[in-house]
Amino acid sequence: MNLYNRMAIQGVAFALVGVILTPSLLFASDQSRAKELIQQTCVQCHRFEGSAESRFKLHAPDLIWAGSKYQRPWLIRWLTGKEAPLYTKGYLWDLTTVPSKHPIVTESEANALADYFAEHNKDPRVTVGAFDVSKVTKFDVKFGAAAYRAHACLGCHTIEENGKLIGGPQSAALQNAGQRYNMDWLYRFGQNPQDFIIHTGEFLADATDAQLRAVIGFLAVQGVNDFTYYEPWTSSEFTQASVDRGKTLYKEYCAQCHGFTGKGDGPAASSLEPKPAIHANMPFDKLPMEYLYNVINHGGVAVGKSPNMPYWGLTIGQQGVADVIAYLKVTFKGIPDLAAAGGSAQGGACVQPRKTAKAPEDFLSKTNPIPSSSGAIQGGKDLFLKTAQPVACVMCHGDQGDGKGLMGAALVPPPRNFTCGTMMRGIPDGQLFWIIKNGSQGTGMMSFATLPDEQVWQLIHYIRSLAK
Repeated sequence: MNLYNRMAIQGVAFALVGVILTPSLLFASDQSRAKELIQQTCVQCHRFEGSAESRFKLHAPDLIWAGSKYQRPWLIRWLTGKEAPLYTKGYLWDLTTVPSKHPIVTESEANALADYFAEHNKDPRVTVGAFDVSKVTKFDVKFGAAAYRAHACLGCHTIEENGKLIGGPQSAALQNAGQRYNMDWLYRFGQNPQDFIIHTGEFLADATDAQLRAVIGFLAVQGVNDFTYYEPWTSSEFTQASVDRGKTLYKEYCAQCHGFTGKGDGPAASSLEPKPAIHANMPFDKLPMEYLYNVINHGGVAVGKSPNMPYWGLTIGQQGVADVIAYLKVTFKGIPDLAAAGGSAQGGACVQPRKTAKAPEDFLSKTNPIPSSSGAIQGGKDLFLKTAQPVACVMCHGDQGDGKGLMGAALVPPPRNFTCGTMMRGIPDGQLFWIIKNGSQGTGMMSFATLPDEQVWQLIHYIRSLAK
């Protein structure tokens, strides 16, 4: 072998050794740099070991459990100065009213720190997989938003609502929580915040596990515009649904209110207001699956309906919910010709007798603040026909607004006939606004409390445009 060939082979060998050794050498170097940064800079404010301590004795949030707490992409952005301050008025809220500037490191240093945290600062109390973000539903987020308010989280933490920041700026801002936190850690934190920090206003909520999980689901979507919601009706239980099992469950549970043949004449129905839905009049195979699942699994309140409708999910399980829905779809096809239900039964009558509660005076005095325009009416039309939640208005009131919707035939009393000018002219804007926001007790009119005020006023413009 000549000298040239030996040199070439040796060069290749050295190159291969370099390829093999470089990653580990680089990792060791990065870890050394991370440790150096921590010892020289980070420890001046953060703690990296110890247990729960009063915030009054700290200079910055603990990083004892940083390897379990933060999502890596957010952590890199934070360390490189690409994220807004977490504490609007500063972490030392007893001493300052402005946030302090956090030191900025390079991209490679940020990655080295993230690696270091992942290896050395894991929280053994956190169970990996305790909270499955992939199973968060739209209902969970809605329920979580209500629980977030009910347990006073809004008092200290900001979130974004309809494009505006709301809440107290005393503690960590949560409007981008879904990008920042590992939800397994956040779930463990929520079980007892005082395990992590004490004697500084940390609140221990009297929340059930279901409520806590809903709040974590709500936080998981904050700042995540493309969040993928789980749809339970796509689960294996629904592919294995049995009409026969559903029939048995309907007899055992549903018939006591809705009757054995779905005519709303079960033994409990005589004293109920509003009356149970007449399933025999409803084309269940045409109703939105999300609505069917939520009203059966989570109960009437979940969709703004009567609290007399229980949440059956815990009682009959997910397989039971799937079986009952399969039975409803096969058994009840609705009225072929809605007119066959009779004008008054379907809302066709013009002036409909009602015992609707009168709105409070501060609502009655309201007039629509949005000028009537083609744009406002079109916005209301889109809500009425398609996008209003928990279910589009068309499902009960019909595509003409005459009360002849697919679900309308099942309701006692029937839905409002918005085409009746004589009746609609006698209902003030404020009354309509109040009913849409709060529902109408004793009827099938559900609450649309989560609709922004502007959308409610657009909806009122559209409803009034239907009157003749």
